[in-house]
Parts: sequence; structure tokens; C-alpha cells
Amino acid sequence: MPRVLSDADVADFRARLCAAAEELFAEHGIEAVTMRQLATALGVSPMTPYRYFRDKDEIIDAVRTSAYNRFADALEAAFDAGGDAAARSIAVGEAYLDFAVDNSRAYALMFDLKDMEAPPSEGLLAAGERARACQVRHVQGLIDAGLVKGSAEDYGHVFWAIVYGFAGLVLLGQISPAEGRRLHRMACLGAIADAAP
Repeated sequence: MPRVLSDADVADFRARLCAAAEELFAEHGIEAVTMRQLATALGVSPMTPYRYFRDKDEIIDAVRTSAYNRFADALEAAFDAGGDAAARSIAVGEAYLDFAVDNSRAYALMFDLKDMEAPPSEGLLAAGERARACQVRHVQGLIDAGLVKGSAEDYGHVFWAIVYGFAGLVLLGQISPAEGRRLHRMACLGAIADAAP
């Protein structure tokens, strides 16, 4: 009879399995990775992952949720570091770029998956909302400081699109990370100037 697992045991194994899955998905593609390969990567029996996850779709969801939460942590830390509204806005964008470069596999799983068969879990939706809310929060700071006039939601999307584009160029090797940061700062300050009342 299998031993009873504590909550800490379950959380630890789920985290290790998600880390292994993130690597394997990035290396081989999600469709090519099997539950058996995940078990082998962790040195456990082929049935062990099923004690922690219903199926591969649930693992994909958990991997993406973890990635989005780490991403949101980075954005929130940049915002919370302080400074005036413009500095915070630039810092959030730079944290976005840094995350994309330093966690390119997780970043790809966050944004490049389309048409997933299983609907996203509440945890994944909440993690994505955390990241989106930080994009809106730094723009609200610009509005409150009188630097931008308009909708924080709309400008949140504008700023997100700007940094998403630079992250893509960096990840494709079209520009260096340093160039991405420089261009992001220039675009951010330009967007702020253009949106000024």
C-alpha cells in the first residue's frame, strides 16, 4: 500500500514534476512529451505522476500557472521597488524583458500555446490576471501623476504590446537584451509623452 503523502510531499513532487515538464516541453514540444518520459526524468515509476496530476493537460496547466505566477512576482517586485510613476513604468517593462530572457522556456509556454483542448484552470486564470493587473497598475500611476490621460486598461495593453514586441525581438536574436532595454525605455518615454494631457 502506498504511503500517505503530506501536503508538503505533494507540493514538492508537483513542483519537481512541473520543472521537469517545462524543460521537456521546451526541448521536445508539448505533443511529443509523454507521461512516461516525465516519470523517467524524475526517476519514478510510470504511474507515479498520476498520483499528483489527472493527466498531461493538468500538468501543462500547472506549468503555465507556475510560469505566470513567477512572471507576476517579477513585475510586482519591480513596481514595489519604488520611484516616481515613470520610473516604475520603465522598471515594470524591464522586469518583463528580463523575465522573458531569463525564463525563455516558461515565457514561451505562457504565450505561445493556442487552442488548448482543456480550458484554463482558475489558478491559471488568476495568475494571468495578476500579471495583467500589474500592467494596469503602473499605468494608473502615470495617470495619477498627470503623465498620461486616458484609460489605464487601454494604455496597459499599449505598454504590454510594446514590451512584448521587444521581448520577441530579443528572443529571436534580432536585438540584444541591452538593446531591447534601451529601445523599451525610449518607447515607454515616448508613449508617456504622446499620452500626456
